[in-house]
Amino acid sequence: KDDFIDYFHDRSSPINFKHSPQNFSHILVQQMTNAVRNLYATNVRKIVCAGVLPLGCAPDMLLMKFDSSSNGARGEIEGCLDEVNMAVLEYNTRLEENIVAINVELPGAHVVFCDVYRALMEFIHNPEAYEIEDVKNACCGKGRYGGESGCPSMEIACDDPTRRVWWDLSNPTPVVNSLLADSAWSGRPLSSICRPITVHELLSISV
Repeated sequence: KDDFIDYFHDRSSPINFKHSPQNFSHILVQQMTNAVRNLYATNVRKIVCAGVLPLGCAPDMLLMKFDSSSNGARGEIEGCLDEVNMAVLEYNTRLEENIVAINVELPGAHVVFCDVYRALMEFIHNPEAYEIEDVKNACCGKGRYGGESGCPSMEIACDDPTRRVWWDLSNPTPVVNSLLADSAWSGRPLSSICRPITVHELLSISV
């Protein structure tokens, strides 16, 4: 996650000039794939790999979209930063493909991919179903969307974080993390977030 944040925030860095967002995603996928293979080489057989959140919808990225828009002074910008989400989706898709291949290739490997991108987008697009009221603004942060700085003090936090998707610049609130954890463990309330099996099913496998 942090690699994507750094990449899109620092447009003047050498890696931005050298690699397109798609190529950068592929580099990160290869690094994660190598990490999984290295764990397997040390006799680890059960592995959970979480994808990356829809960072283009996070408060700090929404602020960047607002600042870069010629219409920014006229009000809020609807939607997320597509360029960021497309790069994240490329990463998640390629990583899951590699995980499927690893499970076939390596004897006894049980690697699970958890699609947190899909889960967060469900909360963002259907907030009422989860008693969420605000899908844009950080519970604890400063400036537009709470995206100008992190959470320096709990004194500035919102009154009810259970009604928000985002806690700070790019991290979900505890209630969203709890929904993610429940879905990863049992497939409820969101089914098929973790594939090919849930984390609970993974732990029940004898190796």
